[in-house]
Amino acid sequence: MPTPSLSALPIRRLTLRDLTACADLSENRGWPREEHKWGLLLTAGRGYGIDDPDGGLVSACVVTEYGPQDRPDLAAIGMVLVAERYARQGVGRRLMRHVVAAMGTTPLTLHATPNGLPLYEELGFKVVGQAEMLRGRFSPEGTGTGISTRAAAAEDVTSLLRLDEPAFGTDRTHMITRLPAFADLLHVAEEDGRIIGYAAAWPNMDTHVVGPLIARDTETAKALIASLAGRTDRPLRTDIDVRHSELIGWAKERGLQSVAFNAVMTYGIGELPGDWSRRFAPLTVAAG
Repeated sequence: MPTPSLSALPIRRLTLRDLTACADLSENRGWPREEHKWGLLLTAGRGYGIDDPDGGLVSACVVTEYGPQDRPDLAAIGMVLVAERYARQGVGRRLMRHVVAAMGTTPLTLHATPNGLPLYEELGFKVVGQAEMLRGRFSPEGTGTGISTRAAAAEDVTSLLRLDEPAFGTDRTHMITRLPAFADLLHVAEEDGRIIGYAAAWPNMDTHVVGPLIARDTETAKALIASLAGRTDRPLRTDIDVRHSELIGWAKERGLQSVAFNAVMTYGIGELPGDWSRRFAPLTVAAG
C-alpha cells in the first residue's frame, strides 16, 4: 500500500494520550522532552497534530485559550514542531494555517524563535515585543528588598486571580488554578496583608522555570525571584519581557545568563492586552 502524501495526512486533535508522542517529537528536534509541560498544555489547552504513518507524529502544536469559553479574548500558540525527516516540506505552514483558520476571529499570540519568525510573518503575525531567556544559578547576595514574601496558601488563589487578570489582560483561571499542582513552588509578595505579586517555579528537566511572574513593580518582582531561588538547588530559567531592563540586569548580576531572544508576535490585534508593566514573565512561552 503506497504511503500517502504529506498533504493528504489529516490534522487531528491531540489529547493527553499523545503525551509520549509529543515528547518524542520534541526530542527528535533536539528540544528537551518536557513531558511535565506537555501534560499541562494538553489538558489546559488544545493540541493539534499530524500522525506519521510509520508511527509517532509528523507535526504538533498546542493552542491555549483565555477569556470566556464561548468567545475567547486571546489564544496562545506554542510547541510548533515538525519531525526532522519532514522538515522544510511545508508541514509547519499547513498546520499553522489550519490552527489560524480554526481559531476564527480570536486574536492570537506566540513567541517565535529566529528560525520560526519568517513563517509566522508570512502568515500575517506581527512582532510586538521581545523576551529574553535567562538561565543559570542564582546568587542571593544583595537581594534584600524589604518586601515580604511567603509560600502561597490555598485561600490565596482568589487573590492571585484578581491580581492576574488586569496584568495579563484576560481571565486565565483554568491555568492559574492549576499552578499549585503544576509548580513545585508558588510564592506571593505582601504589603500590609495585601498580595502585591506572585510567582511560580515549575520543574523542567534540570531547571526550575520561573513563571508566571506578576508583580506590582520591579522591586516586588526581584523579591519573588529571590524568594523562589532560596527554596531550590536547581538552576533557574525565565523569559523576561525586554522592557523590564532593570530586572534583567539585576538577574544577570546574580548569575543568570542570556540564552536567547524570542519575538513576541500577535495576529488580529495590534498589541497584547493587559498591563505589561506588571507582567514580567509568562507561565511558559508556549502558553503566554
